Amino acid sequence: MSAPAHHLIKLSGVVTVVLANVRRPHQSWAWLRLVQGPSPLKATPGMMFCKVMGSGAGGGFGLRPSPSHQGLITLMDHADHARAFLSSPVVEAYRERAADFWCGMLEVVSARGAWDGEAWGVTPATQLGAHGIAANDDPSFTDPRPLAALTRASIRPGKAVAFWRNAPATHAAMQQARGCTLAMGLGEIPLIRQCTFSLWQDTPSMLAYAHQGAHQQAMAAAYKDQYFSESLFVRMRLLEQQGQWPRPNDLGDGPADGGSVHPLPVQHRQGQRG
Repeated sequence: MSAPAHHLIKLSGVVTVVLANVRRPHQSWAWLRLVQGPSPLKATPGMMFCKVMGSGAGGGFGLRPSPSHQGLITLMDHADHARAFLSSPVVEAYRERAADFWCGMLEVVSARGAWDGEAWGVTPATQLGAHGIAANDDPSFTDPRPLAALTRASIRPGKAVAFWRNAPATHAAMQQARGCTLAMGLGEIPLIRQCTFSLWQDTPSMLAYAHQGAHQQAMAAAYKDQYFSESLFVRMRLLEQQGQWPRPNDLGDGPADGGSVHPLPVQHRQGQRG
């Protein structure tokens, strides 16, 4: 469940996601970043929201923490600020220390729920700058943009055992889901404040995973038995990306040895979305 709507602060902007599998010599550095949290980033121009999170083993969704995987999620007030952040010394420091590194800039196309009492809204064209018309919205573009899903939940402590009982099956289903090119489990607080980020080739692939099999059963149980004190589900469209990341069935606590996500050519033009 999420907080009552009248209590929510609503934010809209451009999302950035940074994922890093930090090399062993730099893991103490990464641990310090995790302990410090978002406080050192509060002065970043245009930043409205920020989370610095750890991950499960191999960047997955298990109970055993990863010593190397880490993620940053921000909401920026404009695409120009988002792009500047992804080129900043903060993000470059992760890139230089990582065996695997991926970052992306995304627009929100739908959102439901809240995160720390703040709801997310659809990204307006006025915040997209040169991406004022995204590729999927303009019929002149023949190469549709990948889609992304962000889910997060604050799990009631008394429901944690039941929630984690379903986790292995949902994790395995995502690892094998058709059309899923990137998936990472993230967490603010071990066991009870969890987040998942995934990248998909198209909408049918994303919906097939969300509404079938282990994931659908787990979510039905979660809402029926009120596992969550707060939750957020966001669908996004990828605008820009950099780096490489193992495909879901290649995740591991070491250098990537499988498939990867490659840089996405930027296709855009000035204008307003219809």
